[in-house]
Amino acid sequence: MGHSLNLSNRRPAMKKGKTFPAPIPNQIVSNEEFRPVPQTKEQEAVEHLATELSDMAAVRAGLTRREFLTTTGGMAAALLAMNAVFGRFFNTTEVELFESAAFAEQQGAPYFIFDVQTHYVSSGYDPSDAESKRKGAVSKQALLSLRRHIREAGLNPKLAGDRGIIDDLSWKNFVKEVFLDSETTVGLISTPPGPYPQEAVVPPKEMAHIRDEINRLAGSQRMLAHGLATPQLGAADLEFMVRQVETLKVDAWKCYTGSCPKGFDRGWRMDDEQIAYPMLEQAQKLNVKRVCVHKGLPLGPVPDYNHPRDLIKAAKDFPDLDFLVYHSGFRGIASVDQVFAKTGEIPWTTEFCRMKEEEPGISNIYMELGSTFAQLVTTYPLICAHLLGRIIRSFGIEHVLWGTDSIWYGTPQWQIEAFRRFQIPDQLIEHHHYHPLTRRVKERIFGLNAAKIFGVDAEAKRREVPQDALGRLRMSYLEEGPEPSQRVYGWIAE
Repeated sequence: MGHSLNLSNRRPAMKKGKTFPAPIPNQIVSNEEFRPVPQTKEQEAVEHLATELSDMAAVRAGLTRREFLTTTGGMAAALLAMNAVFGRFFNTTEVELFESAAFAEQQGAPYFIFDVQTHYVSSGYDPSDAESKRKGAVSKQALLSLRRHIREAGLNPKLAGDRGIIDDLSWKNFVKEVFLDSETTVGLISTPPGPYPQEAVVPPKEMAHIRDEINRLAGSQRMLAHGLATPQLGAADLEFMVRQVETLKVDAWKCYTGSCPKGFDRGWRMDDEQIAYPMLEQAQKLNVKRVCVHKGLPLGPVPDYNHPRDLIKAAKDFPDLDFLVYHSGFRGIASVDQVFAKTGEIPWTTEFCRMKEEEPGISNIYMELGSTFAQLVTTYPLICAHLLGRIIRSFGIEHVLWGTDSIWYGTPQWQIEAFRRFQIPDQLIEHHHYHPLTRRVKERIFGLNAAKIFGVDAEAKRREVPQDALGRLRMSYLEEGPEPSQRVYGWIAE
């Protein structure tokens, strides 16, 4: 492309919660479950080149840089810059900088997108409070206006008698980031752990409330909700599981094997017959058979409890349960490049893939991409290609799930765009026998696999969503001119 990159002109690292000036983050964002690493030299180069390209295209379009970065040209600039620095991992062309029609043509037909890991960042908002702003909450009054608009426009008859209770509306920013500024069709709300499940960052009762309120707002099912299972608590946890199913109608269980509830000093293992198996038997009995397990990104005082190896025995012993391995068991971004350079392995994930290959009869383990894809694709696309290739080869096309861990990472859209355009280089496919990321593969990963697990009729949902209240609101929002925040809400290294 003929651009020379001045790597000495480094911009100051941004502090926690500060807005990125680009459609794709140019340094690691943490979901608060790991310590982020500083911006790499390659990411600095991407940032510098993306700025150059954006400034050039903005002048040509008669826009400011900020205005240009909210257009499809801004996304094209970010992808082109990443290709220039890392090598060609993304299908994009220079004409997309200037022509939105060219960008739309490159997108192809819309995907059905089922995000199995979304997060709600803040349950409270005070416009005068800097901490509330840092956490990313947006005015409750703004969502009250959104609900009023839907009611008065007749988009959702179910809201005809709505009283507009302001206390219910603090998740407005989640709705905007996930369902207006991204193509996400269906989402599953999750939470980090707490000292007790009822005291998690977003307790099960609130997750279920968010799900129900968004679905009521939309007039269709757009959200599902996790319950929490904490088997170290024994009988109390089994009783709480019953209450979550009977009163909250939870759709899946979220487990943290490395996390310690209050009074405990270590984690637990999914194949522990004394601790975990009573919980898994309860999940069977309650007929909520989706067990989502935080694996990788070590939490708690003993990192090894977060290794996914214990899922092999559990999956064999409970073949009618589905085990969703959140973060694909990825050990984390720190030093991954050094380990990979020496061994060709991705810490924990490669080992788990080998274990699965030794047990070809296992068919109830699914690898989820939340945080892992976001970290690797923006920092080490080559390692990202190897991770995708390896988990698809080991677990199968139908056992990889789309998750973004947003809104820690802002709107999921930048991850959707990156994965839609991402390709595993031909030489890696040939040498390692990886499956190419064809349209069919991406359809499975983006949503069809999760739809099957959660019993969602994807084709019916495709027809339904454009006509529900959120679908029509999004269409109006896009026609009037979207205003994506381009914020991230996670932790950024200073």
